[in-house]
Amino acid sequence: MRSGTRVSLSLVTTRVLIKNLADLPEGPVSVSGWVETVRDQKKVQFIVLRDESGAAQLVNPATRELNEDDDASASKLAITESISALAHGSFITVTGTLKHDERVKLGGLEIKLESLEVVGEALPETPIAADSSLDKRMDWRFLDLRNPKQNLIFRIQTTFEHALRTYWIDNDFIEIHTPKLMASASESRAELFEVDYFDTKAYLAQSPQFFKQMAQPAGFGKVFEVGPAFRADPSFTSRHATEFTSIDSEVSWIDSHEDVMKLHEDLIVAGFSAVKEKHGDEIKALFDLDVVVPSTPFPRIPLAEAKQIVADRGYEVPRADDDMDPEGERQIAAYVAEKFGHEFVFLTDYASSIRPFYHMRHEGDASITKSYDLIFNGVEISTGAQREHRVDVLIEQAKEKGLDPEELEFYLDFFRYGVPPHGGFGMGLARVLMLMLHETSIREVTYLFRGPTRLLP
Repeated sequence: MRSGTRVSLSLVTTRVLIKNLADLPEGPVSVSGWVETVRDQKKVQFIVLRDESGAAQLVNPATRELNEDDDASASKLAITESISALAHGSFITVTGTLKHDERVKLGGLEIKLESLEVVGEALPETPIAADSSLDKRMDWRFLDLRNPKQNLIFRIQTTFEHALRTYWIDNDFIEIHTPKLMASASESRAELFEVDYFDTKAYLAQSPQFFKQMAQPAGFGKVFEVGPAFRADPSFTSRHATEFTSIDSEVSWIDSHEDVMKLHEDLIVAGFSAVKEKHGDEIKALFDLDVVVPSTPFPRIPLAEAKQIVADRGYEVPRADDDMDPEGERQIAAYVAEKFGHEFVFLTDYASSIRPFYHMRHEGDASITKSYDLIFNGVEISTGAQREHRVDVLIEQAKEKGLDPEELEFYLDFFRYGVPPHGGFGMGLARVLMLMLHETSIREVTYLFRGPTRLLP
């Protein structure tokens, strides 16, 4: 602002969020938002206006003809005509008089209009409706996100992430931001996106695995990151995406993967508790479900035992490798729900044949690793483990996986200059939200979904 410039405060109109109207006394008020519905009757007009916080009813006694003896007639006629021409979805700003009236179903209040400004006019025909297909709604995601349920999903996401970050910071973790362009693979090249990088090739990071491990010999002790990750996985399931938000944490001075699981469940409880406290009533109203804060400790079942439990239930996992399949995860989740009344279960001690080279193996039995998957409502949401910190062991395990140690030199150097025992996990944010809210597709809880056939919008 230039020196000497004056602003008349009396001319400044303060926009009020609709959710705050109930706490205001009757009187002048200004609100802004988009038009959800218009009822244009002969003698009175009603508008349901929605903003990011809620919806309110606006009312205007309709003036259909110009009265030359009434100085205010032209203004009233202009408002009436503007409302009659309003298209669904137009953004408007209105001023008027706030009235509290218990007879009004929408929040027990309404605003009697005094002025109306069309700030952003919408086309009269909207391209999606309530019964549009999911793919069609994704094509017009910015309109789909106006739905109150969709709005709530991303407020839940904000609360959940904030609760995790609060836990981390209160417990002296350091937040890091790792690069998403890598010179070599963090696990294998099977699911890597390769990109041109000047006169060489680079890869989009599948996870921040190497870099969060690098923080351990750096002496950071405990770190976390919430950021994008990429998987070139041509899957078309309800739970897969090619770009997703990964929640990662890594800690030093652990005794086993049990320490990682304890951290993991404490974080989950912190996140779910915050969501239930802040949004529980809204979730019940819009999703018709109660958020359940899980009790600790979560059930823990070794993978071999879990596969036997599943087999005893009549399902044989039809995989050639030693892993569990999605139906097996659903079956073990059903067993845990029946036996323990719990939505979460740690499947532990995965076979080394199906785990990355950097997972530590059990002493005396190199066929199993100190690792786990966290299953939530029948779907895997996370993998965690104690990491191998002995460089000679890492080199041999990398060779077993068909990796060239020379291509991993930058990573292996971390372990040549001293590193404490450590471990951590990576967890998919969208999967947690999808399962928490009992949604059927990860696309519903992702702001802008990316899959094998979707790069727009």
